[in-house]
Parts: sequence; C-alpha cells; structure tokens
Amino acid sequence: MQAALTNMKAVAKTYCELIETIDPNAPDWLRELSRLLPRVHAAVKALGAPECGEGFALAANLDLRFELYSRLHRLLGELDAYWMEFDVAVDGQHKSGSLADDLTDIYCELKHGLCLLQSAPDCPDQALNGWRQSYRLHWGQHLVDAERHLYELDTRNLI
Repeated sequence: MQAALTNMKAVAKTYCELIETIDPNAPDWLRELSRLLPRVHAAVKALGAPECGEGFALAANLDLRFELYSRLHRLLGELDAYWMEFDVAVDGQHKSGSLADDLTDIYCELKHGLCLLQSAPDCPDQALNGWRQSYRLHWGQHLVDAERHLYELDTRNLI
C-alpha cells in the first residue's frame, strides 16, 4: 500500500503543478494533460476500495474554485464544452459538459489530499481514504469525462 500511496501522491502533485502553471502560450499543455489523466486514474484505482468511515470533507472555497474554473474556461475557449450522453439540442448551444469544470474538481480534490498529507505526513490515512471515497462519489466521473473529451479532441487533431 505504501508504493500505491507514494505513486498517488506523486501523480497528484504532478497534476496540481500542471494546472497551477499552465502556460497559455505553450500549446502542448492539453496533450500533456491527456497523457497525465490516465496515470491519475491508474494511481487512484491502485489505492483500492474505500474503507468504511469518514474520508475528508472538502470545505469548498467557492471563490478559489470559480477563479480556477474561469481561468481554465478562458484558456480552453471553444474546446471546453462537450456533449454529455443525455444532452439533446438541435442548435448545438446546449452542451452541458465542461472540461474546465472537470479539471477544476479533480484539482480541488487532489490538492486537498496533498495538503492533508503535508500537514500530517505520519498519518496518511485520512488523505488516502478521502481520495478513494471522493473518487468514487465525485471526481471519478469528472476524470472519465475529461479523459473521454481529451481523447475526442486528440482524434480530431485539436490538441
């Protein structure tokens, strides 16, 4: 389990650093992200199923979340929105998926776990179980949706 936690911590740190330091003039950041997300997925799955009990309660800082979402939304431009399986619109204007939203939620969950590990390095259980539970209940769907959308962008040679 220690190796899985070490890997998860490293991948989470890489993801958070990428999101924090996106250079809008570097066109490869989306391609790098599309290669990183499967590593995040594999790392969290390697942690196993969540244990019973509490994970971490993520106290939402809505201002910081919105600031990050807005920055990503601007950077992505027309590449942000995507169709969800239940979307129905004849005019093409009602896409309900947002890559910026997916990346923001993944970032917030991973960053929270990293902060817990930093504040209590000798007691990783709360962060570990929190990542497992929050993945299962929330950000796992964002991860799958982001991977799917980036795959589609890649196959259309847009990244």
